[in-house]
Amino acid sequence: MAFADAFVAEEEAVHWARDRARESALRPVSPSTGAALRMLAATAGAKAVAEIGTGTGVSGIHLLHGMRPDGVLTTVDPEPDRQQLARQAFRLAGFATNRARFIPGRALDVLPRLADSGYDLVFCDGDRMECVDYLAESLRLLRPGGLVCFEGVFADGRTVDSGPQPMEVLRLRELVRAVRENTELVPSLLPVGDGLLCAVKR
Repeated sequence: MAFADAFVAEEEAVHWARDRARESALRPVSPSTGAALRMLAATAGAKAVAEIGTGTGVSGIHLLHGMRPDGVLTTVDPEPDRQQLARQAFRLAGFATNRARFIPGRALDVLPRLADSGYDLVFCDGDRMECVDYLAESLRLLRPGGLVCFEGVFADGRTVDSGPQPMEVLRLRELVRAVRENTELVPSLLPVGDGLLCAVKR
């Protein structure tokens, strides 16, 4: 895993955003997860991406680098202060202000206002208790051939641990099952970071 994390060198803006995440007691995506998101955005030729959980901008920078030069990232977070830090990180990375649309608020309040079939990729890194609801919203938001990705589905190994688990881990198990069994999706579980669950909408 360390080799995978070191494989893609991260730029100064990402290091800055990672430092801000640590100060805010947030856990940003790993370098290998960031690299996977960048590649998936590029593979999808993504012009419109929705992100649930802005954090301090680590994942957003990776997504923007993978997207088309005219692409716009719509990023949702309940904490406007974090979004301000992400704004600074995007600026440090050299992205024009019109490349990102910041919407403060709870994801399940904001997502219903976004356009049906208007997105090439949806990246979910929000409240684990709401992950199954994010899946339903993502399927509505994605165009055919679009991608949905969920960060942190291993939950530090607890998702596959047979012992008693907190409700958020049970919700992740429910999500994994729902993605795997949905005939509308072509899924894959990538062993990067803390587990990146991805699926293409047919």
